[in-house]
Amino acid sequence: MKRRFLFAFIAAALLLQGCATVDTSAKRQVSGGPGNGTLIIVGGGEMPQVIFDRFFEAAGGKDAKLVVVPTAGSEASYDETSRSVKMFQKAGATDVLLLHTRDPKEADTAKFGAVLKDAKAVWFAGGRQWRMADSYLGTKTEAAFHDVLKRGGVIGGSSAGATIQGSYLVRGAPEGNHIMMSPGHEAGFGFLRNAAIDQHLLARKRENDLLPVIRKHPQLLGVGIDEATAIVLKGQTAEVIGKSKVLFYDIALEKTLGEKFYITLDPGDRYNLGARRELPIK
Repeated sequence: MKRRFLFAFIAAALLLQGCATVDTSAKRQVSGGPGNGTLIIVGGGEMPQVIFDRFFEAAGGKDAKLVVVPTAGSEASYDETSRSVKMFQKAGATDVLLLHTRDPKEADTAKFGAVLKDAKAVWFAGGRQWRMADSYLGTKTEAAFHDVLKRGGVIGGSSAGATIQGSYLVRGAPEGNHIMMSPGHEAGFGFLRNAAIDQHLLARKRENDLLPVIRKHPQLLGVGIDEATAIVLKGQTAEVIGKSKVLFYDIALEKTLGEKFYITLDPGDRYNLGARRELPIK
């Protein structure tokens, strides 16, 4: 009697385990960029010419209307003499405008975000990503950012301006950027869906920092970008450009790679975010 009960218990347990495995697989979310438009996500530090070239190409040229958002910085206010504005003017941009507020109520007005209505390009400058989240998340201005992409425009950003583009916000704690997961500051703008983006990766020895994030949120794709390096993302295809490396973190790789479940790509390499695999070299 005891033996029959034991066999029945084991069989039920195996059945439940199999069902759970199927259910987990069914809920796996797809990572990817916007249906229209281009993302250029830079890991901070130096901006090689190739990054400017690809940004202007996606915008439609150096005369395209570009809106710079310096809100991640620490200053209370900014004007057209800000570093990011001057950087793009020096690179040849002829129509550069500034958008900045610390007040989410102001950001939630149509008047404030009107400058984005015919913008071809948006650039998020570096600093601390939580400042952008606090100012723009859930506002009409955030919706206007997404509209730039829907019209086929380009959104780019470096350092904090890279991380904010993911759906999950790492290093979002106001207390310090060493904190990877901070309840209340875990939502980014989500231009890159179902993903967490880290920056300054190898320069600051951060290659292991995304591992616990992906362990806790295994549905996420992790993207770690080194300085002077970027991914150009259209749809589900990311191309690495610049001078260094990009790491892609996928919990499914743990079965073959062990506890450091990431692959490393170099400039010229491409990656399909939906399939989570490197693509053949063209």
